[in-house]
Amino acid sequence: MITPVTDPAATSVADTIDTATGEAAPPELSTERVHAIFSHIARKYERFNAVSSFGAYRLWLSGMMRQAPIGPSDRVLDIAGGTGDVAFACARAKHPAHIQCTDLVPEMLEVARAHYAEGAAGDVPVGFAVVDAQDIPYDDASFDAITMAYGIRNMPDRPRALAEMLRVLKPGGTLTCLDFSTPPNPLWARLYYFYLKHLIPFWGGLITGDREGFVYLGRSIRAFPDQQGLAQLMEQAGFCDVTWRNYTGGIAAVHVARRPL
Repeated sequence: MITPVTDPAATSVADTIDTATGEAAPPELSTERVHAIFSHIARKYERFNAVSSFGAYRLWLSGMMRQAPIGPSDRVLDIAGGTGDVAFACARAKHPAHIQCTDLVPEMLEVARAHYAEGAAGDVPVGFAVVDAQDIPYDDASFDAITMAYGIRNMPDRPRALAEMLRVLKPGGTLTCLDFSTPPNPLWARLYYFYLKHLIPFWGGLITGDREGFVYLGRSIRAFPDQQGLAQLMEQAGFCDVTWRNYTGGIAAVHVARRPL
């Protein structure tokens, strides 16, 4: 039987990893690296996503919204919200009562705020806050739904982060998570890993000038749990009814999990 993690403070240093390798490491190693990379590339991040994925990231985001069980009266917490792609897609597709867009990196949220000022969320109110998802500063059971794209992979204490998400969700509330994953077809996986190792750093260096930051991106994807592994992490944190759907042959996957009633 899986024992849920209900107290995020109970996690130990042994739970924290180097997100580039998956090996045990102090949390500061990954947190400082992620902050440095994304603060530097914040204003070019969206262009990199569009070019490096050949536009597929928009299909993945649309699929995420189709799977997300979010209603018009819901309060939504967007974790690792970055430049606002997920928050604004949620606003357009689901029209919730409120979205709180959060990210570890202030420079990413500055871009999101600019998009919001331009009307990217329509008439849906969106708030912005710098938040470490491993220590969420909101009350228990204060959100109906959580969205997160490309976030959990960059967190060195994933059990603690998922326990925090569970805590701030209302009973019956849902977490919808989009991230890179593992193609089940071996040939497709080999091609994909070649792309991660060689072409992602090329595109990243060309577009943002930070090639090494995108070497990290490829390594973090290779070290990230596969679809079943992420589902198990969610279950161990106390989530139930965990399902996932693959996109582009498993390059990306959307997991949906629920806090028990």
